[in-house]
Amino acid sequence: MTEPRLDSQELREFETQVAEAFNHGRIRAPVHLYDGNEDQILKVFQNVNEDDWIFCSWRSHYQCLLKGVPRDLVFAEILAGNSISLTFPKYRVYSSAIVGGVLPIATGVALGLKKQGKSEHVWCFVGDMTSETGIAHESIKYAETFDLPITFVVEDNNHSVVTNTRETWGLRTLTYELANESSKVIYYSYSSRYPHAGAGQRINF
Repeated sequence: MTEPRLDSQELREFETQVAEAFNHGRIRAPVHLYDGNEDQILKVFQNVNEDDWIFCSWRSHYQCLLKGVPRDLVFAEILAGNSISLTFPKYRVYSSAIVGGVLPIATGVALGLKKQGKSEHVWCFVGDMTSETGIAHESIKYAETFDLPITFVVEDNNHSVVTNTRETWGLRTLTYELANESSKVIYYSYSSRYPHAGAGQRINF
């Protein structure tokens, strides 16, 4: 059984704990913090089952916690320098610091589940800039064409490191910003108090 899922306040408190540890030099590796999307991600996880698979980018603290990974275990891995690649096979949570790296893996897992006739579902979380890359379009198109059991969650903070995603691509709206663009995609936007990496005091990439 997984731990009871946290509420929005508990999620924010966890990230504050990580931010304080980072700014005090206790974490000697990059961290990417969430903020401002608690309600949206909690809504997504209302449909996530214990046996489902979660794939994330370098920003995955909330997903780990909401999938039931114990808070102390997540925090220990972050302190050990693994914030951007948190992986907990027991809980079926996998993340990668490689841009778009989890997309084909998540799609492949979904294909395997369909071929095996299993009822599990795959949830793949990506940022707004990653959602505009070729690997994202190809993975989503393949999932749509073969009706794979996967949902891609585009989390739009309108930034890729320090660039504006829409300005970079010359877009007014992102490809998957409109709800009817794909039945395999959930899109939401949010604004964070934290920079792309770090916690705004000690270091900023």
